Amino acid sequence: MKKVFWRICNLLHKYIAKPRMILGYRNNDGNFLPHTRVSNTVEIVAAKNLSLGDNVFIGHYNYIEASHGISIGEGCQLTSFISMTTHSSHNSIRLYGSHYIQHNGQHKGYVIGGIIIGKYTFIGPHTVIMPGSKIGKGSIISAYSFVKGEFPDFAIIAGNPAVQIGDTREVDNLQLTNYPELRNYYQEWAGNK
Repeated sequence: MKKVFWRICNLLHKYIAKPRMILGYRNNDGNFLPHTRVSNTVEIVAAKNLSLGDNVFIGHYNYIEASHGISIGEGCQLTSFISMTTHSSHNSIRLYGSHYIQHNGQHKGYVIGGIIIGKYTFIGPHTVIMPGSKIGKGSIISAYSFVKGEFPDFAIIAGNPAVQIGDTREVDNLQLTNYPELRNYYQEWAGNK
């Protein structure tokens, strides 16, 4: 019986429940984004408060909780197993203990804040982005980072807690030296900095 059960599970996973990328996304304002790709395994909470740019890639097994607003700019890439949340109760629960539920939304220590991810930013796997974070355009967030706070454009961000460890323009300038025909494309979104 167990063999039959596992064969059925494997078939369902292979042909029905297999992670897939879905091309095209209808944004919260009704605007269709034809080049945005979102995995069928992504959990989006409060999608009406999620704003995506076009050419965004959101890979498999991500959790996006947007109750207080999340904006993900054009061309961003979110790999897999990323958690983004616009509220956090972990401090409050520790403070109140078993009395947490009794206080019904009037919790001290409860953190609320929107998240902004600047265009053409890359977020590595197993990253956590906390409420109120703002990531500048053209940034790279390293895998397994715990991100909280504001970071400038073109930041290379890594760690737990995450800190800026570099500037993506240094890497980009090396690439643009090798491929000067791409400089105009790069300048369209990055500017002259």
